Amino acid sequence: MNSIYLEMDGVLDQLEAALLEERPLSLVRVGDGENIVMSQETVWTTEQVLQERWAIKANLGQKGLRLPNMQLRDEVAASLQRASIVGVLPRGDNTIKAPDYLKRPLTDMLFAHYGISPPLTCHACVNRELAQNPRFWQMLAGRRVLLVTRETEALRATLEREPYQLNIVTALPFDSYDQMQDTLEWIQTNQHTFDVALFSCGVNAVVLAERTAALAGKVAIDFGKANNIILKGRAN
Repeated sequence: MNSIYLEMDGVLDQLEAALLEERPLSLVRVGDGENIVMSQETVWTTEQVLQERWAIKANLGQKGLRLPNMQLRDEVAASLQRASIVGVLPRGDNTIKAPDYLKRPLTDMLFAHYGISPPLTCHACVNRELAQNPRFWQMLAGRRVLLVTRETEALRATLEREPYQLNIVTALPFDSYDQMQDTLEWIQTNQHTFDVALFSCGVNAVVLAERTAALAGKVAIDFGKANNIILKGRAN
């Protein structure tokens, strides 16, 4: 990967510039879930994929998608090819609880397979850092924020209060991949109602964030487990 690797301040600089200049930017992230979804019939057989603990949980309705799903596989890969900034796990990173073979080694295989070479990368857990970074919240102050997540009520209520005091214009509930098309249509139709979108909906967020930047011309962030940090003080 010949990407420029951004530390936290670099990511914040990119987000801030895009907000000020009102231009599209998508920040997406690749963890074990994204790797597993993209592995279907590319670097692994579907049988291998379905044996993974993550895939078993997905098929119990815990991940917002069910496998096999080749359409989502292709959409995730396409969004990673087009995204502005892609969060990846550094080699040997222990931030997320997953076996090492599901992390950076698999990402490298998949990026080679799909020819994905992001111009800018950062740490895949950038969302957790953003959630705890005062500069990020100051940047969103006064902006119209769209929230897309399973926990709309709780997250909206928390983010509208101190210390965040965000202007959440809409909170769209998103539970599963079946809602992808309707959600993207809503975003395109209502693009003039918001300035920045935060997506906490698992692997689906990669596609939603990249497509929102492309279709609505907005800053769109795959916010991942940051909602847990905001609501519970921890990522898991």
